[in-house]
Parts: sequence; C-alpha cells; structure tokens
Amino acid sequence: MIWHLIDSDANTGNYNMEFDLELVHNCKPDEAYFRIYRWNPFCISLGANQSFDDINLFKTKQDGIDVVKRPTGGRAILHAEELTYSVVIPLNYKFSPREIYVKVSHALMRGLEIYNPFLAKSELENYQPDFPKLLEEPSGVLCFASTAKNEVKFNGKKLIGSAQRKLNNIVLQHGSILCGTFHKKLVDYINSDEVTKNALTSELNTKTTELGTILNEDIDYQKLKTCLIAGFELEWRVKFEKSEALKLVSTLGRSHFAPKQKLLHQQYFL
Repeated sequence: MIWHLIDSDANTGNYNMEFDLELVHNCKPDEAYFRIYRWNPFCISLGANQSFDDINLFKTKQDGIDVVKRPTGGRAILHAEELTYSVVIPLNYKFSPREIYVKVSHALMRGLEIYNPFLAKSELENYQPDFPKLLEEPSGVLCFASTAKNEVKFNGKKLIGSAQRKLNNIVLQHGSILCGTFHKKLVDYINSDEVTKNALTSELNTKTTELGTILNEDIDYQKLKTCLIAGFELEWRVKFEKSEALKLVSTLGRSHFAPKQKLLHQQYFL
C-alpha cells in the first residue's frame, strides 16, 4: 500500500471539498491518502443531506463566510480556528469502514498526546445517539451539538467531529479538530429565533471543547500538523518521507485545480 501525505494549507470551501472528492475518484487499489488542511475564508459546511435553508445565506455573504455541502453526512460546522484532516482509502484489504473510523480516531489521539501529554486524557465516545430523533430537535442542525460513537472527546466534551462515506470501493473520512472557539459563532448564521439561538449557544458551550480552551494557550498549527502526522505514522505503521511538491493538476489531471500542497509519500507493504 502506497500512502500519500498532503499538506494543502488553507483554501476555499469548494476547493477543499472538491480536493477530497478528486482523491476519491483517482484513488488506486494500492494507494491511500492522509490530507491536512484549513479554510480561507472561514466556511460553513453542511452534511450531504442537509438543506441550505438552515443557514442565513445573506448574513454569511455579508460576513465573507463560505457555505458548501460536504460529500459526507452529518450536520453544519463552521470551519474556522481548526485543523481539518481527510483520509481516503480503498476497501481492498483488512479494514472495514468501522475499523478505519476507529483507527483514524486513535491516530488523531496519538497525535494530540504528542502535541501535549495532557491531551492523553482524550478518549473515544462509546455511545451512539439516536440521530433521527436528534435531527428533529433545534440542535439537530449543529454537528458539534452531539458526539457520535468513536468520535474523540475530552472530559466528556466533543473535540473532534468526523464523518465518513463509502463511494464505490473507496472510503472518504474527514473531520474537524477544534483549536479555537470561533466555531461557536455558527449559531449566528442559523435561521432560527433568538430564544433558540441562545439555547443552541448554551448547548455548544456545554457539549464542545477546543485545544486552546483545554490547554489555555494559542495553538501552534504547524506543530500540531507535525504531531498529527507522527500519530498517524505510529497508528498505521507507515513513515512519510518528504518529496518534491507536486501540482494536483498534473497528479490528478484536472486543469482547473492548482493547489498549494506539499506531497509526501512512503510505500508500505501490508
């Protein structure tokens, strides 16, 4: 199995989602991808089956916030002070989608512990909420209002939100590692009354946390990237090695793509 590591820096919401889908569409049976990226401008992403009507699009445009659909499920997230990851991997060897989900979460937790040993207290959620019931509630529009089974939490609060989808024989999983509190401003862009918005803000404060809040310090994003990569290497037993930066237009063959990414890779035989 050939693993590729891609550091895409910060790009628009459409770019980031198209990039993940391009990796899926071009992933070969003997290769997989681990990608790290951010968002510029900040962006609200909606689950594949979520309506744009949930969001005040006039206000997002006024404030310069992107709005996009994710190819995966789940609910709304405001991508701002965070580091985002994606994993693209074929289902042609020993891991099932559920096992991939768990293994990725363990890799992320290893990376967090490398970043700061205090984060070793992170753990996986072992309870699966009743999502059809949750979607009927006002908080059903917000991804970080609840924690799904095997997502990463800290002291009972959701720290990393992840979503997964199988596309033909390829699994795409991506997720948000919260670093600062700006994600809570998502409530400002929800189409709802003020009473409901106040309740949603309270719920986010109760059910979510961020690395900066836990550690009481600003997060060093470059150091965090390095630590997450190290955690991924340990969990998946691969060693990424730096190679020449490549343009996705030549790698994947789509002329409208010209990403600012660093491509790293290592061949690893399972």
